Parts: sequence; structure tokens; C-alpha cells
Amino acid sequence: MDDRGVSRSAAASLHSADTSELIHVGYVVSNDLATISSLLPSNINRSLLVHSLVKQYGLLNLVNLGALRHLFASFALLPPHQDLTSYHTRRYIEFVLNAQNFSRSSSANNLYAEYGIEEDCPAFASLPHYVRLVGGATMTAANTLVKDEVDIAICWDGGRHHAQKSKASGFCYVADCVLAILLLKKERIIDAEAGPRKARVMYLDLDLHFSDGVSQAFYSPGGASNEPQVLTFSIHHTSPGFFPVSQLSSLSDCSHHSFDPFTLSLPLARGASDPTFARIWESVESIKNTFRPDYVVVQCGVDGLAGDPYAVWNWSLGSSEGSLSWCLSRILHVWQCKTLLVGGGGYNHPNAARAWTHLTSLALRKPLPMTADIPDHPVFPLYAPSFTLDVPSGHSQDLNTDAYLSEVETRFAEIADIICRVLGNDEVVSCSSEVNA
Repeated sequence: MDDRGVSRSAAASLHSADTSELIHVGYVVSNDLATISSLLPSNINRSLLVHSLVKQYGLLNLVNLGALRHLFASFALLPPHQDLTSYHTRRYIEFVLNAQNFSRSSSANNLYAEYGIEEDCPAFASLPHYVRLVGGATMTAANTLVKDEVDIAICWDGGRHHAQKSKASGFCYVADCVLAILLLKKERIIDAEAGPRKARVMYLDLDLHFSDGVSQAFYSPGGASNEPQVLTFSIHHTSPGFFPVSQLSSLSDCSHHSFDPFTLSLPLARGASDPTFARIWESVESIKNTFRPDYVVVQCGVDGLAGDPYAVWNWSLGSSEGSLSWCLSRILHVWQCKTLLVGGGGYNHPNAARAWTHLTSLALRKPLPMTADIPDHPVFPLYAPSFTLDVPSGHSQDLNTDAYLSEVETRFAEIADIICRVLGNDEVVSCSSEVNA
């Protein structure tokens, strides 16, 4: 690590402050990854800002404790084509990894539209490196979970949930979330009661935008899967014309002919605030407890936080019930699953850095207080005017009515029952009594 960049690699393994349990946390980063990710047209320099703030708070200094594993995301460990084509089509990968297609003299721009390289996914010179690095970084994180090297893996440069099988979409050029899920679901689990079985993976998406790329990848019309291994659950905003437009983005309805109990959607109206998230969280945990995942992948997009240019939700980072910090604390400290945290949207870059730095501290069980001063470093002025870690809630009206939230509770209770029947669970351990603890 040097003062001009971020660590070549970092991972942490430490004892929790409040338990004797040894928690291993992997943090995936490299100078290559941060530099190339900072060229992403929708988020110029965001990656460098995030990793620099994590470093400035001393969270990566845990490497000096001598009990750390190193996770690399460098050019030396880029994934081969066959790893990326475990989901993407070979034609798309061959096109997007060919640097000549993105040179100034390239004649391939007539093919850009076919592969989604247009509008919100413009071509840029480092695109081939970006696809391999980000895809490889998230798969590296997932691999450490499979190999039982860590309990929590973090890859803030991942979370590209709009990328499609054969084209880019919505600022996303590589479907790293799907690639990670496919890797995790290959694992065989030794169940003390049922014997060997295939791993179950729950994907939870907290981004403002619907996880169309991931949800569509695992969607089974009519819930036709005989042995469901993957459950996707997207909490997002949707309204006429709001990206992405998808038939799967409306509130899940078990009475609809195309309903899939393992592809779930929970849209929230404008102004969604901490109390709204606290209200729906019991439904989220009910689904989780019914599905009983072995791995949880959490897309931690922060474009729903107050202060983001999209200005849709009032969600806060702070520690109040229903805040982003509170929700992730539940996942990391109560759910008892191996967990992969990835990034996503977030266009107020200082706030994205604040949020992901704080979530990193939660994973390490060294939570930074919301009142923590931003450390003095070269980009300190960007954190004006508060110069603290907190991202407070907004003040616009929360349009998620009691009637709508009651409907959400009813529907997801029904869905939990359906999942229970499909999986043949004899008993579902409820966490509802713990949600307000």
C-alpha cells in the first residue's frame, strides 16, 4: 500500500469485540482494480474514493495484525474466457474483451448496438480490462467463501446487476453477480439432517433500481424448478418510465400465472425511509428463514440513500432501525450465513464512500460511529459540508402507505408458505420476534 493509491490486496481475520467467535473477512482490492474501475463512465473516480476512505480510517491496517489472508484482484489473476462464459455468450465476451474493438481506429462501432455498447453503456478504452477485472474480483470474493477461507467477502467494485447475458445495460458491462451466484451454487453442502445436497444462494438487492439482469437470469416462469437453488429478492423503486422497465419488477403476486416464488420483487414508492425499511424487513427475514440459504449475496447499491442525484428515497446510512446500517447489521450478525457484499449504484460519490466504508467496519465488527470525522487526506474537501461519516435521512414525504405495506406483509407471508411447501421444510424457524430486538 502506498499513499498515492490503495492496497495491493487486503483481507482481515479478527476476533469479534463481543463474541469469542473468530470472524474472517476478505476485502478484495488492488491498484489495478481501483484504477480501472475509476474509469467507468457512470462513476468516474468513485472506486479510488471508496478504497481511499476505507484505508484512511485504518480498516485495512488490520493486515498488520499478522492474521490476515490476502485477496488479489490484479492482472495476474484475471479469469479465463470460460469463467466469464459460464453465463455470458461467447460472442459477447470475445467482442468485449477485444481491445481493438475500442481503439480510436476501430471499425467495430457498427456492432456496438448489438452488444449494448451505447447510450448508458458507452465504449471506453479500458473496457476489456474492466470486464475481466470486475468479473474476476467478484468471483475471487465468491471463491474465498466456497473454499471456507472467509465468512464475509467484500467487493465494492462489483454489483453490476443490469448486465445481460449477451449485452451491456444500465452502466453494467459484466454480470459479476450472476457469475458469483453460479460459482456458489456449485458447492455441495453436507446437511446433518438431510445428507449431501446442493448449496442454496439468496441474492438480496438493495439498489434503487430493479435487479433485472440477475432476476431474469434465474427466473423460472411458473416456478417450474424442481430443486431451486437460487432465490433472488430485489427491493427497489419502480414507476412509469423508471429504469429498468421489466415485467418482473412489480410486487410479487402468487396468484399470477407467471409467478416464481424464487424470483421476488418488492417495489417501494418515492420517499422510502428508515421506518418503511424497518416495516418490510420482517418479510425479508421470513423469506430468508424459509429458504434457508447457505450463501447470501447482497448488492449494496446506495443510490437510494438521501442525497443521491436520483433523489427518490429518504433512506439513511445511520444506525436507526430500518437504516442501511441496521439492515446490514442484521444480515452480517444475525443471519449466520456466509455472505458476499458487492457494490452497485451510487452517484453521490462521497456518500458512496461513506456508506461502503461504514459497512466494511460493520463486517469487521469494528463499527465506525456516524459522528466519526472524515480523516484529513487529499480529497477531504469532497466531504463538505458535514465532514463526518453520516448520510442522514431526507425530508420528502414517504409515499409508502400503511395499506401498501400491509399488502406487502400479506403477500410475502403467502410466498413464504409456498416456498416452505416447495422445499418440503417441516419446520421454519421464524425470526420475526428478533427483528425489533
